[in-house]
Amino acid sequence: MIPLTDEAITRDGNVLILAMDHGLEHGPTDFEAVPETLDPETVFDIATHDAVTSLAVQKGVAETYYPSYEDDVNLLAKLNGTSNLWMGEPYSPKNWTVENAIDLGADAVGYTVYSGSNHEPEMYEDFRDVQEAAHDRDLPVVMWSYPRGQGLKNDTKGEVIAYGTRIALELGADVAKVKYPGSKEAMEWAVDAAGEAKVVMSGGSKTSDYEFLSSVEAVMDAGGAGLAVGRNVWQRDDPEAILDALEQVIFEGASAEEAIE
Repeated sequence: MIPLTDEAITRDGNVLILAMDHGLEHGPTDFEAVPETLDPETVFDIATHDAVTSLAVQKGVAETYYPSYEDDVNLLAKLNGTSNLWMGEPYSPKNWTVENAIDLGADAVGYTVYSGSNHEPEMYEDFRDVQEAAHDRDLPVVMWSYPRGQGLKNDTKGEVIAYGTRIALELGADVAKVKYPGSKEAMEWAVDAAGEAKVVMSGGSKTSDYEFLSSVEAVMDAGGAGLAVGRNVWQRDDPEAILDALEQVIFEGASAEEAIE
């Protein structure tokens, strides 16, 4: 495991990943709320905010837009992904390599694993190859750890989220990105299960400022390291304002109420 106290994707040991892999994963409808975000440059501009420790994007977006932002944005290369058109058991194929990401200037790599899917063995093998190649080059690895599949009825139960963070630790991830399990107590279990791996919450669908910031506050109070968020930032008309508030909660220890004020 790579110590992340002084890495490019952290600030004072905490994390705020801005994610924009949605164009592949969800399709262009995710950008309809704020149409200008359909242009990746708009989100890259948002990612220059001081609170953002890295921007997670897929290969084509990285190759096309990152060279113009390499001095202002830390790149988290999202190495796998699948479209929302896929209707089979959850599976996320590898779309580019660690070596290519490094050549582009990536500061870290990210990889989705759907534990519980019928494709779990193949995804574990793919993650092994990515993790070993990245760590051989001192590159941190973030696992999008999303238990999902035919046999899983509730993917946000506390025990499922804790299992997800434990899987990330067991397979060698440096950071586990998981869904919020609904309470501070359940998040504490997930953080404890992750051992030395950092745990960050997935931002999910857009909610109110207070609801969103309260969940982030709970994650921090539970010992989490921060957040990986997309829609709850760039689907807002004023993304800078919510990033200002997130900066206070994640890096300055403010409450949701204090950050909103």
